[in-house]
Amino acid sequence: MRMAVTGASGFVGGAVCRAATAAGWEVHAFGRRSHVPMGMTGAVPGGHRGAAVSPPSTGTVAPYRSWDITGAPPDELPEVDAVVHCAGSVTDWGPAREFFEVNARGTLRVLRAFPGARFVHVSTASVYDPFRPTVMAREDECRAARHVNAYGASKALAERLVRDSAVVLRPHAVYGPGDRTLLPRLLGAVRGGRLWAVGDGHQRISLTSVENLAQACVLAAAGPVAAGVFNVTDAEPVVLDDALRWFLRERGVPARPAYLPAAVARPLAAAAETAFRVLGRPDPPRLTRYAAGHLAVERTLDITAARERLGYRPSPTSFRGAAHW
Repeated sequence: MRMAVTGASGFVGGAVCRAATAAGWEVHAFGRRSHVPMGMTGAVPGGHRGAAVSPPSTGTVAPYRSWDITGAPPDELPEVDAVVHCAGSVTDWGPAREFFEVNARGTLRVLRAFPGARFVHVSTASVYDPFRPTVMAREDECRAARHVNAYGASKALAERLVRDSAVVLRPHAVYGPGDRTLLPRLLGAVRGGRLWAVGDGHQRISLTSVENLAQACVLAAAGPVAAGVFNVTDAEPVVLDDALRWFLRERGVPARPAYLPAAVARPLAAAAETAFRVLGRPDPPRLTRYAAGHLAVERTLDITAARERLGYRPSPTSFRGAAHW
């Protein structure tokens, strides 16, 4: 069985390469970079659109070809049985046109480049309504009328473009070894012995370890369904305050969670975004509306469909080993 993986040097794509190789797949990796540095690991700075390949756990390196998915595919693509599409722009800050070019049009280019292959699209729980709590949401409850940024809007459009011919996976808050987004951002929020978050800490959240997501990708690539939408998270939701304290303890950070009410955080985030845009800052403010709303209220997903139809068996949330990431 042969698999193509886009975004193969990114956090998720690298994990999928390793999991697929361990499961016996012949993996063909694709990314934006022109070459593969020797010894490349699964996480590479600036991994938007996919970059280079990560060596799988067997020590072999999957065949790699350069492909920026904002353009045409390379010539003579390999024949594969499945495509796992992980490439994308995953930040919550930047020009809207880039998000739509990469996340929506780029996804459609990849789908069309491999006609006849099973297509697994890694989407996001950010397609759900960001303006109200997400409480054990089922896949058919995605009815967001608007989004707080182009990331969520572009991923929602990508789903609409491919969902009739793809297996769509929706993880939430992906974390794990090699994470360069979620947990580093939490560490960046530590000030004066406090890790600042939004809400009251009692809200439940579903998290998705990168190992669980990679498992779901491999199952979807070979599983019994060729199309459908599936939430993908850890085995059970966790309480935000418990998760933050566990993470800080595992990292050895002498801090404790502190909370800013959402009613205060959201206008502050909006003002910060406006100021950064006026100043033309390429980097995001420390607090954005997306970040403020992402964990400020309950964000939990029902994964019954993935368990029953894909045979998904996720492990519980765990930050063990976080000090060595």
